[in-house]
Amino acid sequence: MTEISPPTKKLINQYQTWYQSLNSKEEMPTIHVDEVASAIASFYEKIRGIIDWKEEHLLRKSAIERILKQTLFLSTDIKEMAESLVFELIRSGHFPNDKIEEKKIEEVKKSLEKYLFVFNQLSLNSEVCSKKIKNKIYDWLLALTACEIEEILSSSIKELALIEYMSESLTEKIEVWQGKIIQKKMPKEEKEIQVYIAVQRALFKLDDNTISYHLLTKKYPNWFNLLESQLKEIGKNIYFIWEEINKNLHHPLAEKFYKVCEKYDTVYLILGDIISQNPVEAEKKIKEPTLLENLIKDAYQARLKKLKGRLLRAAIYSTISIFITKILLALAIEIPFDKYFLGGFNKSSLLFNITIPPLLMFLLVLTIKPPSKENLNVVVMETIKIIYEKEKKDNYIIKVPKKRWGFLNFLISLFYLFSFILSFGIIIWGLKKLHFGILSIIIFLVFFSLIAFTGLKIRQRSKELNIMEEKTGFLGFLIDIFSMPFVIVGRWLSQQWSRFNIIVVLITALIDIPFHLFVELLENWRTFLKEKKEEIH
Repeated sequence: MTEISPPTKKLINQYQTWYQSLNSKEEMPTIHVDEVASAIASFYEKIRGIIDWKEEHLLRKSAIERILKQTLFLSTDIKEMAESLVFELIRSGHFPNDKIEEKKIEEVKKSLEKYLFVFNQLSLNSEVCSKKIKNKIYDWLLALTACEIEEILSSSIKELALIEYMSESLTEKIEVWQGKIIQKKMPKEEKEIQVYIAVQRALFKLDDNTISYHLLTKKYPNWFNLLESQLKEIGKNIYFIWEEINKNLHHPLAEKFYKVCEKYDTVYLILGDIISQNPVEAEKKIKEPTLLENLIKDAYQARLKKLKGRLLRAAIYSTISIFITKILLALAIEIPFDKYFLGGFNKSSLLFNITIPPLLMFLLVLTIKPPSKENLNVVVMETIKIIYEKEKKDNYIIKVPKKRWGFLNFLISLFYLFSFILSFGIIIWGLKKLHFGILSIIIFLVFFSLIAFTGLKIRQRSKELNIMEEKTGFLGFLIDIFSMPFVIVGRWLSQQWSRFNIIVVLITALIDIPFHLFVELLENWRTFLKEKKEEIH
């Protein structure tokens, strides 16, 4: 038998703690919602998820944030808010029925009180920052509240354990150097924070708000049980805390750290899968190299199968979302504009404008290639290396990029601008040849850019299991030159789209709140009928 490294033993113990929490024998009263009301609410949530499509791992948190905003709008009593929020989340299918303990409502109430206290402290210290910054901090705190509520209702013990394990492992292996010749290292604390952030982005594709929440709980280990004096101090300094976390998230070398973590995240995911299958027997099994190799291969194939399913769902949902949005925009804006300002609309160009963007999105995802067979062998080797104790450690070097100055920088910027003009120019020229109106051209370019960005993100997700370097030939280089302008514009548009999506705003204002009130009324009515039935003897 081979000796397992101490960090791996610690990880197994943490997974055993998680496993024991699932099999707790203590009987506690759980929250029950009406099955009919839940079926209706859950179906509505699925339809809404198609229109306002988000990546699978962000769906629940974004739903918590959205329902939280509605709850804050409808109620002022914190206990009532906590109860309404938890019930609505279970009704909508984001958490299982009859599984969440009733005491969790009190924990959610305590969490809401904490964040509302910080909100109020920020209002009292209005001289610290401008109104615009204050609004950003309000949105940030609201997102943190959603993160904490998700953690309360569904503990992420094993995910956090794996994040810590990978962070500690890579902090030892990554070395950051500045200059052509090795001159000075990055400060240890700064490196640890950057590795911790990059690991979360690579391992579980967590967004900045969730990472901010983890950084905050790391900075304040007793975050769940803060004293009033501590809360006042945090509220007083929340602007500086927000600013510090933002600087960490947007560090100049953040992408460099992410690249290293993204390359090696597969082996940690595979190890997590192996241990979670049976944490009690995990240590005994992985001590046997031959058995471990088979376990790695089985876990790899299972994850590959899940990955293919996720990519297919992403292709279908994103395509439908784009298709529906495109039709609604055509009916609401394009057709009226062309008809009343241009004297009529071209049916063939309208059909082209509606069908091509979703079709392009679907094709982008369907042409994704699975990892090579050689990749599995490398995964097996690298996973074994992190599990077993060894004297020599691997080193991953991150070099601070050299700044470009003078004429070379001017030439690169000029070529970059030229690629933008050429890429968009070709598309505009082609659309004019097809007799597109000016508004139709603008809308097509917007959707084409959004598709280029979303498609690239999904394709990058498809490389989740890739550990081998991917070689890009001359054809790939040419595609990058002409596609990158659309990707960059698409990234900017997606950020604005998430904030100012008119369709989602209208759905939230005109449908969401009335619908949730209707579902709550339906559940109360069914409860009333059940009580009346019970009175009949």
